[in-house]
Amino acid sequence: MENNRNFLITIALSVLILTLWQVFYMNPRVEREREVARIEAERVQAEQKAQPGQGGADVPAVQGAPGAIPGVPGTDGVPQASREQALAASQRVKIDTPSLGGSINLVGARIDDLLLKEYHLTVEKNSPNIDLLNPSALPNGYYAEVGFVGNEATGAVPGPDTIWTAEPGVTLTPTTPVTLTFTNEKGLTFKRTIGVDADYMFTISDTVTNAGQAPVTLSNYGRVIRFDKPTTASIYVLHEGLIGVTGEEGLNEITYSTIEDDKQIVPGKSNDGWLGITDKYWAVALVPSTKQAFQPRFNYFGEGRPRYQSDFMTDAITVDAGQSATLETLVFAGAKEVAKVDAYETQHNIRQFELLIDWGWFYFITKPMFWLIDWLYKLLGNFGLAIIATTVLVKAVFFPLANKSYASMANMKKVQPKMMEIREKYADDKMKQQQAMMELYKTEKINPLAGCWPVLIQIPVFFALYKVLYITIEMRHAPFFGWIQDLAAPDPTSIFNLFGLLPFAVPAFLMIGVWPIIMGITMFLQMRMNPTPPDPTQAMIFTWMPIIFTFMLASFPAGLVIYWAWNNTLSILQQGVIMKRQGVKIELWDNLVGMFKRKPKPAE
Repeated sequence: MENNRNFLITIALSVLILTLWQVFYMNPRVEREREVARIEAERVQAEQKAQPGQGGADVPAVQGAPGAIPGVPGTDGVPQASREQALAASQRVKIDTPSLGGSINLVGARIDDLLLKEYHLTVEKNSPNIDLLNPSALPNGYYAEVGFVGNEATGAVPGPDTIWTAEPGVTLTPTTPVTLTFTNEKGLTFKRTIGVDADYMFTISDTVTNAGQAPVTLSNYGRVIRFDKPTTASIYVLHEGLIGVTGEEGLNEITYSTIEDDKQIVPGKSNDGWLGITDKYWAVALVPSTKQAFQPRFNYFGEGRPRYQSDFMTDAITVDAGQSATLETLVFAGAKEVAKVDAYETQHNIRQFELLIDWGWFYFITKPMFWLIDWLYKLLGNFGLAIIATTVLVKAVFFPLANKSYASMANMKKVQPKMMEIREKYADDKMKQQQAMMELYKTEKINPLAGCWPVLIQIPVFFALYKVLYITIEMRHAPFFGWIQDLAAPDPTSIFNLFGLLPFAVPAFLMIGVWPIIMGITMFLQMRMNPTPPDPTQAMIFTWMPIIFTFMLASFPAGLVIYWAWNNTLSILQQGVIMKRQGVKIELWDNLVGMFKRKPKPAE
């Protein structure tokens, strides 16, 4: 009785946690993401109206630099403007590459207008492209900027208000870099060459020429500034916010809520690395020159118009009279495609740039899982088929251990009569009952915990696949067959409107689609292959568990549910073969028939 009670309490608490997590976390998240996608699509298609802000503050000085990084103009008030009006307010250099479209603002030489040509807001191909970067005049202003910090001797140096000069009619393409120039009153000439590859990496090369009579000292700075934040930023499985790998600290992942509380986080100085702001699928990151040490920082400015900022400032450099100095800064702005991020790490020798993608603590499982699925996708041409093939391969790897587990479970069924005898014989002496059971296990070479191994083995694989489906952009909008057009999104159908036959929308917590139902059926059949527990409480849990998991997994990515359903199917076949070899009766048919038989009434 005590064991049954503890078992019931454990299961009840587990079910309660899963239910609360589903109702108060997963369902609101799904509804929120759908609403955000809808609003964003409408926002891009319609004119955007900016809301006025108030106040502003300069960025504090970096210790050891000639001065402070200039403040951000426009934080005292945001003009009423549509995107088109904001872009027309300044002269610009057009960007046109196979992956990117947009323009560079000649005021500050900001990269503040960037569209991702290959990515859309929704699964429909005619939906608007993702606008990654936006002018500061818009509520969702988001941009990257590189400039200088000088002093009285240097005169005016390029900053956020500097108006650069470019050749008229030029366009930035992978084969045609753009050159900008600025000359100040002290005889300093700044020549900026901006290049871009066919994907997402900009190269900003600044040459400072001193035509004056005395040496000058100045520092280079770079920053990524964002005025809004994504609604998914609080999800525990994914980091969205400020990020960087610098100095001895290595990886810094700073959430929006953390920086809002701390206001500023200043790691130690660094000689290499990168920093920026990351979203689920997109990121903007700065890679400072390795020629000078630099001070990285992460900031939140809440006064006036709030903004988030990742920035760096290099140690001061000296340019002698009649001499020149060149500094180079890389700016990554685009989709976090695994192959391209890894290639940039190797090509530009960027320390741990692969961590721009949130592989998580189980990196050693998650990334190989992605490589396997991606390789199978290239072979089969469909990510859904790749997931199914991955399931087969994972099953094959753990086949020997699973065989031992199922064989041990089959042996357990064989000795059920002996176990019942022991329980009846020592019903009043739990100690002797346990000793007799252990002796029986030893004699029959049975591991009573063997049945847990198949489930335990699945947990890290399940989590790794969930992480891959959730964080990697390769899975975004990846279709399967039929109604599954996005394996990274939940099954869009629901049994409660007959899978779309009835003309009404279904709340998120009732979105129980075809694949979750298939998964629930396979789980139900797998559990029914074993004898029904004699204890009524355990039997009830035995019956309801597949239903609970069906509701719980309904809001998970469809690719994960397909994996689970296919894994259950393979487990049923594997367990059936082993039970037959062991001479153990397969209880599936009897259990199914028994569900529909009328129970005999107790004798009066």
